[in-house]
Amino acid sequence: MRDCWKAASKALTLDQTEAILEAAGGTRMYAYVLLSLLIGARTEELRALAWSEVNLDGTPDTDTPPWIALWRSVREGGDTKTRISRRSLALPRRCVEALQEHQVQQAKERKEAGAKWTENDLVFASLVGTPLDSHNVRRAFRKILKDAGLTSQDWTPREMRHSFVSLLSDSGVPLEDIARLVGHSGIAVTEAVYRKQIRPVLLGGAEAMDRIFT
Repeated sequence: MRDCWKAASKALTLDQTEAILEAAGGTRMYAYVLLSLLIGARTEELRALAWSEVNLDGTPDTDTPPWIALWRSVREGGDTKTRISRRSLALPRRCVEALQEHQVQQAKERKEAGAKWTENDLVFASLVGTPLDSHNVRRAFRKILKDAGLTSQDWTPREMRHSFVSLLSDSGVPLEDIARLVGHSGIAVTEAVYRKQIRPVLLGGAEAMDRIFT
């Protein structure tokens, strides 16, 4: 069954990604979707993410940019998929802005919930502070897909991570760098899991020959 899921997995195009981000804008799931697509976080990592593991200011004295620590997940035991999956990633500016807005919105929700709020320090939580489950995420994602003009049954939240890999590969990011960003121990794992998303064309030889035989 696992191999069937891998074979069926696919990646969004750049146009589809932009359509989804536009549709997600203004919703409670915007920051969640943005982090899935722009830093390749696993959905189970985002559901476990705490504000104490997010630094939106960076450390100017050491030129450290804003970052996010993906050290936990909602898997049994609360650990990431593997030890190498624990990673701290610099945040794109767009993600920083989205998380800042999300933080403000969550503060409003906390105030409105009053005594019903359960504080778990979760970045992505329900309207009363409790953890999101996979059904919450999937239902919200399907609504966003529909608003983006895509068939909701054709995509799952996990495929946003596949799309992250595909977009990086298409833009020329080395496979070794992609492997580190997604928390793999080496390129063999990345190639095996994302074989359909990794750009297969090796350009170096052709480009060299074009220069030689101009």
